[in-house]
Amino acid sequence: MKILLVGEYSRLHNSLKYGLQKLGHEVTLIAAGDGFKDFPADISLKPSFTNGLAKKWKILWHKSFKKDLASVSLAKEFLTHKNNLKGFDVVQLINESPLNIEPEHEQEVIQFLKENNQKLFVLSCGTDYTSVKFAFDKKLRYSILNPYFENRLTQEQAQPILKYLSEPYAKLHKFVMENCDGYIASDIDYHLPMQDNKKYLGLAPNPIILDDFENTLPPIQDKVVIFHGINRGAYLKKGSDLFERALQLLYKSHGDKIEIETVESLPYKEYIKAYDKAHIVLDQVFSYDQGFNALEAMAKGKVVFTGAETEFLEYYQIEDKKVAINVTPDISKIVEDLIWLIENPEEIARIGKAARAFVIAQHNAIDSAKKYLEIWS
Repeated sequence: MKILLVGEYSRLHNSLKYGLQKLGHEVTLIAAGDGFKDFPADISLKPSFTNGLAKKWKILWHKSFKKDLASVSLAKEFLTHKNNLKGFDVVQLINESPLNIEPEHEQEVIQFLKENNQKLFVLSCGTDYTSVKFAFDKKLRYSILNPYFENRLTQEQAQPILKYLSEPYAKLHKFVMENCDGYIASDIDYHLPMQDNKKYLGLAPNPIILDDFENTLPPIQDKVVIFHGINRGAYLKKGSDLFERALQLLYKSHGDKIEIETVESLPYKEYIKAYDKAHIVLDQVFSYDQGFNALEAMAKGKVVFTGAETEFLEYYQIEDKKVAINVTPDISKIVEDLIWLIENPEEIARIGKAARAFVIAQHNAIDSAKKYLEIWS
């Protein structure tokens, strides 16, 4: 089968490509690298107007003419490759807005892909109209909009999330709905909002390339090493502020027993090595399931503070409740769980082992690719 993957978040499409190729399929990935993470692609698009005078000019132009020069530029660059983007059996978009450009330009790109290929599928992965609407309507116990509801995030600061409810993005959602062959959720966080979507085809677990991850959980010597990776652009959305406040409290009571490592906005190749010496990885607060960062850390045998809610446990029929530490927006509970691990280091080894076993059983990239092939068919 000839497959085109469009866009990238967190290495998902790169990992899926690996699994599909191992199964003998021809795969092309076109993407813009996912910002500072700088993921590779077969056709790499280069966002422009991102810094210096060019960025200032873009802002001035947008204020004057309501046009996003970076969006125009990236859409044009995409279409310069159009001869290499035709004749695929399956096209999959990483999101309804796969290039993260203006909705009108996304629609132009998607229209081209629809007209020149056989089937078009869309991942519900990352923020989109459906997931944001579900969160905005408070159909979840907590969500990435908690900081907004609690007035810790202003309307302007919340725009990267709330923009998906605007008329242009609602129109894009309707266009994609009408033109795609189906939606696929990448984890429980997107599976829950998709339940009423008539084109929803089910969940395909995030694919992890197991060969890339060995168990790097080191023996505990004098101190428990806690790693916190911060994406400054998603600081409140990920709950990094809650983790930082929890670590401050923890240091006051157990400072002699812990070592805290904090890094910020690292490219993927640096980030994935940065926590090798850690025992505990703090991932994100407002999730019900694990995203890529969490799963890759779990594959290394780390104890990860992330989403592992009841809905996740039920879906995967997990009897052992601890393949990860489920985090809720409760600082005292985060501190309590950290203290429990520090004072019971044998649990770190046990949970780390269970975490790695879970990823091997449920997220093998080749098995995940088989699930995608089944859904596409």
